[in-house]
Amino acid sequence: MTFKHAGVIGAGAWGTALAQVCARAGLKVTLQARESEVVESIKAKGENTLFLPGVALEAEIAAVSDMAGLAGCDLILAVAPAQHLRSALKALAPHLRAGVPVVLCAKGVEQGSLKLMTEVAAETLPDAPIAVLSGPSFAGEVARNLPTAVTLACEDEALGRAIAETIATPTFRPYLVADLIGAEAGGAVKNVLAIACGIVEGKGLGRSAHAALITRGFAELTRLAVALGGKAETVAGLCGLGDLVLTCSSPQSRNMSVGLALGQGMSLEEALAGKLSVAEGVASAPAVRQLARRLGVEAPISQAVAAILAGEVEVDAAIAGLLSRPLKAEV
Repeated sequence: MTFKHAGVIGAGAWGTALAQVCARAGLKVTLQARESEVVESIKAKGENTLFLPGVALEAEIAAVSDMAGLAGCDLILAVAPAQHLRSALKALAPHLRAGVPVVLCAKGVEQGSLKLMTEVAAETLPDAPIAVLSGPSFAGEVARNLPTAVTLACEDEALGRAIAETIATPTFRPYLVADLIGAEAGGAVKNVLAIACGIVEGKGLGRSAHAALITRGFAELTRLAVALGGKAETVAGLCGLGDLVLTCSSPQSRNMSVGLALGQGMSLEEALAGKLSVAEGVASAPAVRQLARRLGVEAPISQAVAAILAGEVEVDAAIAGLLSRPLKAEV
């Protein structure tokens, strides 16, 4: 099982970085972009000046605007934002050859349906083999060839190993698991928790509070993943704990930067103003809150973030509410 031509859906920072990974691994790469200026920039300058400026792209990367340009690919990486993944996969469907694997690289819970990305893919591409790529990875660092390790989840062990061996490079290491749900649940919830950590940072509540929030956030992330059918050991790895630590520890994280602005007293509109890249946690927070309620999972931090984003509660009141919860055993 070998792959020679990768198609990447979505030419934001992360999609462009993954195109770089595939090209460095020796693949021919076609990068599909919605924005005509991105296609023109890559063709004319060999650079995505809109989403990843200053990074010279590998010569093997070709940019197209239409999904039809992916028809010849034998491996697809779907990197469209979670709330746009359904429409992107629907557009891909007429051009996807039978048996071509699709690796889902978006992190989130779909609003309305409350479905994970694998469920969205099952409905839009019912015959395509599916894998999930998740883990601690800043696009700029990956694009610049800095060392990164991620989780690649695939139920078909042989297929998962073939994909991992295809995209692996000396600085990009995929670790295999079979648990798709655990891999994508970790990636979805950590974005919401990163907003909470940004608020803590913006309010100047200290490193102790920051560490406590990551730890208690990981507890609710694990509860939700297990309730969905995932495994606790999966989210204890790169796709859960690893991604949570990275996303909650640097303002370079889009989600943490939104929380930082909220903690400093900005409105959500002000926090999002001027941002080209999507902060997935903003869209996923209400869906995660609804999903937790549906499953009967205790997720107070995620619920507080969703309430703040919806304008239902002020930041200070949400913090006071979390700190005044009844004492309990840690486990």
